[in-house]
Amino acid sequence: MIHIENLVKRYGNVLALDHLNLDIQEGEIFGLLGPNGSGKTTAINCLLALLKYDKGDITIFGKPMTVDSYDIKQEIGIVMQNVAVFEQMTVYENIDYFCGLYVKDKATRQKLVKEAIDFVGLADYVKIFPKKLSGGLLRRLNIACGIAHKPKLIILDEPTVAVDPQSRNNILEGIQELNRQGSTVIYTSHYMEEVEQICTRIAIIDHGRVMAQGSSEELKGLLKVGETIRIDDIVLEEADLAAIHSLPHVLELTYQGRTLMIRCTGSQHNLVRILAHLQAQELAFGRVLSELPTLNDVFLEITGKQLRD
Repeated sequence: MIHIENLVKRYGNVLALDHLNLDIQEGEIFGLLGPNGSGKTTAINCLLALLKYDKGDITIFGKPMTVDSYDIKQEIGIVMQNVAVFEQMTVYENIDYFCGLYVKDKATRQKLVKEAIDFVGLADYVKIFPKKLSGGLLRRLNIACGIAHKPKLIILDEPTVAVDPQSRNNILEGIQELNRQGSTVIYTSHYMEEVEQICTRIAIIDHGRVMAQGSSEELKGLLKVGETIRIDDIVLEEADLAAIHSLPHVLELTYQGRTLMIRCTGSQHNLVRILAHLQAQELAFGRVLSELPTLNDVFLEITGKQLRD
């Protein structure tokens, strides 16, 4: 559905996009991740023909994307991080206005607006002005304005920022439902658990190029560390630590304040193997925790940066 080839964008001496290559297939919920300054926003603006780029090609729906590609833009819905609605209009009037940018027939638009209102759960708020809405309801209104015309491609830029957990779940479920109804989704977020929950494929961008891409499980498979085991209230000597470190698939360990942290490869049965060793050596211990790698671990290893402070 989307093909980006050798995309280059410079701001003076700053190389924002460095021969970016990306393909997004129809029917995906595609996660676009990257630290601040990685090129995500620049890539999206180029994709939408809102920004001129120095080199490269962009095609959407098999057609070149240009400033005048109104037939392509007609099939795109955009929900940006900053809520963009009119304070002087009610909930209904806002959705009707944005839908009207794409759909001129009044009867058709009325039907689509009602469907969008029902979809985001704003039926009880149609006569309310945005300033009276909570943060979560305002986000829902923002989404309704972007998707009312039933676009084939929806771009969502951090749609759950600063909303409560219940509203966040409603939004994520709504995105998955839009996808089931036939929309391809590009989703950016700084919340790794969201991306891992809903995205079918993910690209991590840094320094203007794709550093890694694949499903969540494929990306986690790139990590050296496959499992981290924490053992509390254990007393160990240097010889004990050396013996544990020599066990198969143990990459590294740290021991501080009677807490042992062991990082292992992706091999199975690491925990069973380590506990069996401790019991064979008659070493007493307390609580044991095992954590599998997360998407955040992948992000940190690839970029060396936290998404949020």
